[in-house]
Amino acid sequence: MGNLTTIKEFLLLGFGGLHGLQFVLFGIFLGIYIVTLAGNILILTVISFDRSLQTPMYFFLSNFSFLEIWYTTSIAPKMLKTLFLGPEPISFAGCIAQFYFFGSMAVVECFMLAAMSYDRYLAICSPLRYPVLMNLQTCILLAAVSWLGGFLTPVVTVTMTFQLPFCEAYEIDHFFCDLAPVLKLACSDPETVEKTTFLLASFVTMVPFLLTVASYIRIVAAVLRIPSAGGKQLAFSTCSSHLIVVTLYYGTLGTVYAIPTATQAAVLNKLFSLLYTVVTPMINPIVYSLRNKDVKKALRRLMSRGAYVKGT
Repeated sequence: MGNLTTIKEFLLLGFGGLHGLQFVLFGIFLGIYIVTLAGNILILTVISFDRSLQTPMYFFLSNFSFLEIWYTTSIAPKMLKTLFLGPEPISFAGCIAQFYFFGSMAVVECFMLAAMSYDRYLAICSPLRYPVLMNLQTCILLAAVSWLGGFLTPVVTVTMTFQLPFCEAYEIDHFFCDLAPVLKLACSDPETVEKTTFLLASFVTMVPFLLTVASYIRIVAAVLRIPSAGGKQLAFSTCSSHLIVVTLYYGTLGTVYAIPTATQAAVLNKLFSLLYTVVTPMINPIVYSLRNKDVKKALRRLMSRGAYVKGT
C-alpha cells in the first residue's frame, strides 16, 4: 500500500483494445478538436469586431465560447496522445491539475448557461426594462460570479480526493483523470469523498438547471401570449440555439452521472464521457453560428471587409 507521497504518476489507459482503430479515431477526434477551436475562435472574433453584436446576449456567448475552448482543451490533447501512442503516463500533479480545471470548466458552464437563460428571460418577458435590468454592470457581475464559482467549487473535492492513500495499482481506466476511475485506486474507503462530491455536484448542477428551466417556463408562457404567429416565431428564434445547447449539455452530463458508478461498464463510461467532453463542445459553435442570423450576417460582413482589405 502506498500513499499520496509515494505515488509519482498515474497511467491513463485510454481506449485499450481497439485493434488498429485507434488511428482512425485519432483522426476523427483531432478533426473534432480543430473544428471546436476554430468555431469558438471564429465566434469570439466576429463578436469582437462587429459592433451590432455588442449586446448582453453576445457578451455571454463570447464568454461561453472562451469557456468551451478551455473546457475541451483540458481533456482533448491528452486523450489524443493516448489514442496515438497508447497508455499515457500523467504526473500526480498533472492529474490534479486536469481534474481541477475540467471540474472548474464544467461548473462554470452550468452557471453560464443559467446566466444566458436569465438574459433571454428578461429580453422576452421584460423587453421595455431589459436595457436597464441587463446593463453592462449586471452582465459583468453574472459572468464574474459564474467564473469565480466555477473555480472555487472543485477545491473541496480535489483536496479530499488526492489526500486519499492510493494503492500500488496506479492505472486509470479512462482517457482523463475523472473522479470515478481515480477513486477506484484509493486504498481507503472513499465514501466521504463520494458523498461530499455528490452534495456539491447536486448543488452546482441542479440549482442552475432549475433556474434555467424556470426561465424557459416563463419564456414559453410569455411567448404563447403573443397574438401573432410571426411574433411567436421571432421570440422563440432568439433562444432556440441556447435551448439546444442546454439540452445537449445536461442530457449528456446526466447520462454519465445519473447511472451509479458501480453499475457502469468502463467502456460505456468512456463513450458517454466523449459526448460531453469532446462532441458537445464541437456542436455548440455550429448551433450558435448556423442557427443565428445575426452571427451569420456579421460573419459575412467580416469576410467582405477582409476581402476588401486584401483587394486594396
